Amino acid sequence: MIRTFPISVLRTFEAAARTGSFRAAASELFLSPSAVSHAIRRLEDSLGTSLFKRTTRSITLTPAGETLYGHVSRALDELRQGIDQVATKGPTILRLHSAPSFAAQWLLPRLRDFLQSHPQIDLRLAANTDYVRFEYNEFDLDIVYGKPRSDAQVVIPLAQELITPMCAPALAGRIRRISDLYDMPLIQSDVKQIRWAGWFAEQGLPPPVLKGARFDRSFMAIAAAVDGLGVALESTLLAERELASGRLVRPLAGVERDIFYAGHHLTYSRASRRTHAIGVFQSWLARELGLATPLAED
Repeated sequence: MIRTFPISVLRTFEAAARTGSFRAAASELFLSPSAVSHAIRRLEDSLGTSLFKRTTRSITLTPAGETLYGHVSRALDELRQGIDQVATKGPTILRLHSAPSFAAQWLLPRLRDFLQSHPQIDLRLAANTDYVRFEYNEFDLDIVYGKPRSDAQVVIPLAQELITPMCAPALAGRIRRISDLYDMPLIQSDVKQIRWAGWFAEQGLPPPVLKGARFDRSFMAIAAAVDGLGVALESTLLAERELASGRLVRPLAGVERDIFYAGHHLTYSRASRRTHAIGVFQSWLARELGLATPLAED
């Protein structure tokens, strides 16, 4: 019976089942939504069973659809891997999206090592604050600030980050106790998960009256602190180079109550077709983060 089904129909079914949307499948396959709908209907008629439950707003797989999807997705993956193994081609393209501050502060200084170590991978990087929608097939990986929520994505927390006050050495001599921060210009980062009010609360103190520069990106707050504009409340992971070089210091190290959190997550679609390249990047990322064990799904 399988011979009666063109592979294009099975690809259409797989895309609709994976994305949960005829429209998203159509966009991915460069078809119209009606063409996807008609192809699925013809497949259902040939099988004599319904594969999707349809409403005006959504589609979900029936039990028969779930069974077929499992077999079809595995078969298409096997087919792609076989083609990859025998095809003569250039480097594998890996399209990476990243939160801007992680890209600028942590990733870019290390990219030379990755590119030199893995010449078979053509890494393409874009950075902004939007979350990737993998169903549109624009990117293979995303490094996000915060945690996306999607059952269709693998979500892997990166290293635990210490968030701490940091400033230029010239200001550090004026900060001996946590209360000294009340008299300092405190640089604000609008998009941080932990801000000054929350940090002071963790120290058992009331929030300060904020007076200082305000930014919507951590890399700008870190640069402002290096230039002596005030004290930034930032991640030691993002400010790694500035702290290592001495351009920034932690004036309250050993005094403050340390606050750790998983600020960044690596995420990709469970239906990704570039599993080998993703695995290579994931292993490299774990090594660069100094992790003794491989990155694991949350």
